[in-house]
Amino acid sequence: MKGLPEERAVTLAHYIIENNATVRQSAKHFGVSKSTVHKDVTERLSQLNHELYTEVKAVLEQNKAERHIRGGQATKEKYLSQK
Repeated sequence: MKGLPEERAVTLAHYIIENNATVRQSAKHFGVSKSTVHKDVTERLSQLNHELYTEVKAVLEQNKAERHIRGGQATKEKYLSQK
């Protein structure tokens, strides 16, 4: 996804909110790096559209709170599939 970083930040933000997506999922969907997604939705978006930034921040914080559960589930599935 090429284009202006400001437009990209807004597009990424809408995708994250609508799909409750992680940074990693968003990066894969749009074909950009995780660093680009993170920078766009944290730094650029906070200056462009603070309301949208607040919504994205809530989704990202929820994902951060749940990541240890997802990691444990992935490990469990990995070892169950090896048996």
